Amino acid sequence: MIRFVPHILLFVSPKILSLLIDFVSSSTEPTWKGILYASVIFLSAFIGSIFASYGLQMFSLIDIRSKAVLMSAVYRKSLHLSNSARRMESLGEIVNHMAVDITYITEFIQIANQLWSAPIIIAIALYFLWNILGSSSLAGVAVIFVILPLNALIASQTQKLQKEQMSWKDKRTQQINEILSGMKVIKLYAWEPSFENKVMKIRNEELKLLRKTAYFYSISNLLWTCAPFIVTVATFGTYVLIDDSHVLDAQTAFVSLSLFNIMSQAIMFLPYLISCFIQASVAIKRLNKYMNAEELVIDAVSHCDDEKNPVVIENGYFSWDNQEDPGNATLKEINFQVKEGELVAIVGGVGSAKSSLLSCLLNELAKIRGRVNIKGDIAYVAQQAWIQNGSVRDNILFGKPYDTQKYRRVVEACALGPDLEILAAGDKTEIGEKGINLSGGQKQRIALARAVYSNASVYLMDDPLSAVDAHVGKHIFEKVIGPKGLLRRKTRLLVTHGIGNLPLMNNIFVMFEGRISEEGTYQQLLDKKGAFSDFLKQHSSSSSSSETDLVEENLDRKAQKAESVAGSLRKRRGSTAHSDTDDEIEKKRRLSGVSISSSYATSIAHSGTGNQLIVAETLEKSNVKASVYLDYMRAASWTMVFGTCVLHLIFQVFSVGSNLWLSKWTSNVPTEKVYNRTVSFPNSNQTFYLGIYGGLGIFQGIAILLASLVLAKGTLKSSNVLHSQMLARIMRAPLSFFEVTPLGRIVNRFSRDVDSMDNILPPILRFTLSGIFNIFAALIVISVSTSIFALVIPPVGIVYYFVQRFFVVTSRQLKRLESVTRSPIYSHFGETLSGASTIRAFKQQERFVEEMERRVDHNLRSYYCTVSSNRWLQIRLETVGNSVVFFAALFAVLGRETLSPGIIGLSVSYALQITTALIVVVRNTSDIETNIVAVERLKEYSNIVQEADRETKHPFVKPNKSWPQEGKIVFDSYQTRYRPGLDFVLRNLTCTINPWEKIGIVGRTGAGKSSMTLAIFRIIEAAGGSITVDGKDISRLGLHDVRGRITIIPQDPVLFSGSLRSNLDPFEVESDETLYKTLELAHLKNFVAGLQGGLDYEIAEAGENLSVGQRQLVCLARALLRKTRILVLDEATAAVDLDTDELIQQTIRKEFKESTVITIAHRLNTIMDSDRVIVLENGEIQEFDSPQNLLANEHSMFSQMSKESETNRSS
Repeated sequence: MIRFVPHILLFVSPKILSLLIDFVSSSTEPTWKGILYASVIFLSAFIGSIFASYGLQMFSLIDIRSKAVLMSAVYRKSLHLSNSARRMESLGEIVNHMAVDITYITEFIQIANQLWSAPIIIAIALYFLWNILGSSSLAGVAVIFVILPLNALIASQTQKLQKEQMSWKDKRTQQINEILSGMKVIKLYAWEPSFENKVMKIRNEELKLLRKTAYFYSISNLLWTCAPFIVTVATFGTYVLIDDSHVLDAQTAFVSLSLFNIMSQAIMFLPYLISCFIQASVAIKRLNKYMNAEELVIDAVSHCDDEKNPVVIENGYFSWDNQEDPGNATLKEINFQVKEGELVAIVGGVGSAKSSLLSCLLNELAKIRGRVNIKGDIAYVAQQAWIQNGSVRDNILFGKPYDTQKYRRVVEACALGPDLEILAAGDKTEIGEKGINLSGGQKQRIALARAVYSNASVYLMDDPLSAVDAHVGKHIFEKVIGPKGLLRRKTRLLVTHGIGNLPLMNNIFVMFEGRISEEGTYQQLLDKKGAFSDFLKQHSSSSSSSETDLVEENLDRKAQKAESVAGSLRKRRGSTAHSDTDDEIEKKRRLSGVSISSSYATSIAHSGTGNQLIVAETLEKSNVKASVYLDYMRAASWTMVFGTCVLHLIFQVFSVGSNLWLSKWTSNVPTEKVYNRTVSFPNSNQTFYLGIYGGLGIFQGIAILLASLVLAKGTLKSSNVLHSQMLARIMRAPLSFFEVTPLGRIVNRFSRDVDSMDNILPPILRFTLSGIFNIFAALIVISVSTSIFALVIPPVGIVYYFVQRFFVVTSRQLKRLESVTRSPIYSHFGETLSGASTIRAFKQQERFVEEMERRVDHNLRSYYCTVSSNRWLQIRLETVGNSVVFFAALFAVLGRETLSPGIIGLSVSYALQITTALIVVVRNTSDIETNIVAVERLKEYSNIVQEADRETKHPFVKPNKSWPQEGKIVFDSYQTRYRPGLDFVLRNLTCTINPWEKIGIVGRTGAGKSSMTLAIFRIIEAAGGSITVDGKDISRLGLHDVRGRITIIPQDPVLFSGSLRSNLDPFEVESDETLYKTLELAHLKNFVAGLQGGLDYEIAEAGENLSVGQRQLVCLARALLRKTRILVLDEATAAVDLDTDELIQQTIRKEFKESTVITIAHRLNTIMDSDRVIVLENGEIQEFDSPQNLLANEHSMFSQMSKESETNRSS
């Protein structure tokens, strides 16, 4: 009802215009009557503005509430998605539901009332036109009914294109998210060009659809822009041609024209309305599909406290893919019971479904049949630790109240104390997104501490000790997991690949191909003399060898002895775990060198920034710089910019020309005085006037079509250029950039900001250009008609300027604030999606939902202020516009002696249009400033610091294709730091690694092990000294010259969605035969042969449809495929069982026997067959000799480590 009042008041102005023309035509009417008419026009428009503004504010509030509800619903749904549904909805798609789909729906809500109000306005206008023109007005109705089906057809095609475009947008967002998550691996393998091309291929498909959509919108814009004129021509032509007695005078023409203008505002808004409706309907369908996706069955796992045993599975069949056929189940015939307080081990080979067994207890798998019951609360430690962006303490507490004594015990037991001591903010130091600034071991220990602090009844631990150093693993087992640990009275299920702690287990379950093949205690399994008994004996027998045997045995026997050392290290340190000597050493250590990131975090802590790692998002406070607009126009090309402006000018010239011609036509009507009345007669040249009038309309149509096409092409080109520039710069940013920048912030640029440039800026620019030319045309026409009106333009212009500037500055800043507060929403959302299983396990869903809603509310506060500022603008600008109408009418009244009715009709008609034009221009100018912020944000990331050149530009320096031929590495007084002014993480490293030599690198946490190897890849650059490979100083080479010739198998196996082939060979240069041979060497050939599609088998996002061990074997296959002269192993076998570990070690020894192999060791068995071992401490080389010589020297650090482990084993 509130919106209906201003619609009715719109029709007051045409009626008053009719009276005003009558008033001017008569010289006997008193002047006060004309002034009254002018005043009524102003008052009716002002009252309409008040009602319209209030109505829009109400709809905006509905928009805000809808956005809050939908965001919460999408977030809540993400916590309940089943695994099969989660695989159907990629991370990119789910993020786009929140970033794009909800925006489309809520934006349509604001204007949805136009769906019924626009037809009402058109109907009322046609009613008044019938009264003026009679049956001739039906010609206009016929034109509208011809145009509507055409637009309906265009709308249906556009909807199809919109769906396809959203699908490609999802794929692009997903690809970007995967690239950002796996950026370290991409850089180490020099794969940036391949992944950049993948994104650009998707982007090109997206642009094809956007171009098609733009062409359809251009045709639609032509139809709707010219529709009022076509309706006018059809109506006036019919009116003068069907009856010779019909006279088209000023009153008939311009009152009809004002009605046509009212109708045209409704008609011209329909393309935008239809566009928004299409986008909203596509978004609703996508959201509907998502919201109706399959959810986890809550009661699949019961929690009956009357059950005798805390963990029970009876005749269980479970599947990841919601299979109903038990024969295709992931887990089959599972009968599993764990008694109160027992410590149970789950062991088996790679892909035997060990992790799946824990997941079924967490209700992550679909239950086909059977019964599952868990008594009490659950704490879960995932194989790949999930860490939040927050402080160390927040990650450990995980929503629980802070208990000082309990907290200290947990931190100490999980061996986190020394790590926290070296941080300036201690446990309040911020952890980067996904724990990017921590080592794998530190992440795992924090995840374990979170579980221990929760004080749950049942603990599910998925191989948490594989990522930590052996002595730390021993400490954690004794202090936390084992029979004397903090959890000794709890029920504990431990998935493990190690054998050192198996004798201490109450029970052991052996998994094989998704079934429990054997069960019993350590001794019972040995007594059964089964396959696992043989496995245990094989690895246990090597433990009896002495250290002397190890020195004397040949290379093949060293591998077996290595298993002994691995087993002994798991019992390292015992009661001497915190001796004074160890304390002194631990206090000196830094955050782990397992990743570059951990040392980087330490550097930040020591640089005085305290606990802040993640850099706050920049919020610009000044005007959008002219350079931003210039960059946008330059990207589109100046030809496009100039062409668009000229074509809009031509359109406006023909538009004004047609109206001037209409004024001339209606002013040349023959009249006679009959009984003191002026009687009009038909003009003999009406056909001539009509022909010229129609011709001017045709030129308008051609100009506006060309203007729309050129604008669409230019804006898409600009969007593509800026997207490509940002992508290229992001791909060449140093790794440190990704450690201090949340991934959600970058994804926000690639999703929401790019979408603003693709879909939001083009129509805004079109409306703005049209509005600007309309205003100038109106002011020129009114000033020419009534020259005295020129005196009003300066004061009105000044008021308009101040209102516009005040609003634009406020609106722009609010938009920036809204953009900045939006990024934390997506960061939190992305974090939740990756850690959903952990959140559900700890029953923290409501806390995360509350946090999400708090962030959404914070963001919507800015949005509410933006909406309210729009209403402020509307009242003031419409008042300015209404004043223009008032003065135009007033001056027409005062100058009626010298003005013809046609000129007055033309002047007031243009004045009635100026209010809408003013609002359109200011609002769209503001929208341009607020949305050009997207360009500003893209340009911000287009100017980030870059790495060195990928390839050297000096032909004499560039290495040949066979480099390195030998693999000799020389460190000469090398030192490096993570930022200027910070401490060195490597100090004066001087050593020579000979060709084909096998080197092990050991050292305590934070000694600089990975920093040393990453320096070879130039992930960190030299601050002094040099590294030469086969005589070439790598600092003088391009990054890809170096990284493309060296291979690394990282600790965290990172896979990307796509085919298995693309994960092995992203540049697609190897044959199938070569790939299968490589897979055979990596012990994956039989597994791949059994997959549907073989090499074309689709890997899920982050490799979720493969076990962690299988992912690690794929990473091994990558290395074998490259087979470079230098191979770096970063604890590459931590996630595989001992048999597979042995196979991998044998493969590496055989296939890389003529390569230099550098192995970073957390478990000493992995480097016992090395030619020499480097022992690092505080970034310096303390020892460098063969394992035999180091073990023979009782005073060596390496020997002390081995002796201590042997002592602990015997104890």
